[in-house]
Amino acid sequence: MGTDVLRWSEYPSVPWKNGGGVTREVASGVVPSALASAESADRFDWRVSVADVDTQGPFSAFPGIDRVITLVEGEGMVLTVDGRPQPVAPLDPFAFSGDAATDCRLEAGAVRDMNVMTRRGHATARVRILSVAAARTDTMACAAGEILLVMAVTEGVTVADPGGHLATLGPLDCVRHEGAGPLVLSGEGTVAEIRINPAPAR
Repeated sequence: MGTDVLRWSEYPSVPWKNGGGVTREVASGVVPSALASAESADRFDWRVSVADVDTQGPFSAFPGIDRVITLVEGEGMVLTVDGRPQPVAPLDPFAFSGDAATDCRLEAGAVRDMNVMTRRGHATARVRILSVAAARTDTMACAAGEILLVMAVTEGVTVADPGGHLATLGPLDCVRHEGAGPLVLSGEGTVAEIRINPAPAR
């Protein structure tokens, strides 16, 4: 519970599952309802990461995982998901299944993308891209049991936690927040709002 500031310079690097590149892990975790599950003990229920994609080719398979990918740098790419091509434009979140055979074609050079993964039946995610304007202040609060992450896509955004502590975010820095009290965003720039929730009971 509480608020943490996560810095781009401190994200650990993790090799891609298929060995084709490197991902920087922003944050990951297990949802409370799954804490006692033996199958969750050694793996994530949700994960947020940032990957550099500089070559075309297949994506790693993640059975049982739902994915949302958002281009945060670069001009665009085309993902072919189970044989169906899908253009992915900058700052336009695209959801797809980690079970699907997925291949990437770069349209105009290398890209950098933010990946949000959730284990089906354990967690769900919602991703939105929002503009922060100097003429106003924006607040973001957590629902009960929710994890809120705010990642800066550009510089120029400052976040205050419920205690009034300020953090100025550089590109791809992130604030993770859980619990009562809202985050207050000020300045001018673009952020990704990521909300992780336990999956509804079956």
